[in-house]
Amino acid sequence: MAKTVRLSSKRQIAIPRALCERLAIHPGQDLLIEAAHGRLILSPKPRSYAQALEGLGREAWKGIDPLTYIRQERATWAKRPSRPH
Repeated sequence: MAKTVRLSSKRQIAIPRALCERLAIHPGQDLLIEAAHGRLILSPKPRSYAQALEGLGREAWKGIDPLTYIRQERATWAKRPSRPH
C-alpha cells in the first residue's frame, strides 16, 4: 500500500519505519535513486555491483548451449571476406 511522505524544504523525505524494516534498509545506508516513467525509485546500493549484476540476461541463453553458439559464430568468421589493410 502506498504511503504519503512530504518533501521538506531541504528536499528530504522520511521513509516510514515499516517500509525500512520490510526492505531491510537502515539509517546511514546508501540508497540509489532514479527516475523512471514519472516515478522515483529508491533501492539499496549493492555492496558489490558484480554480484548485483550476476545472472542478468540469463534468460537470453535459455535453451542455447553457449559453447555450441560460440563455435558456430566463430565458424562464420572464416567465411567473411577479408578487409583491406
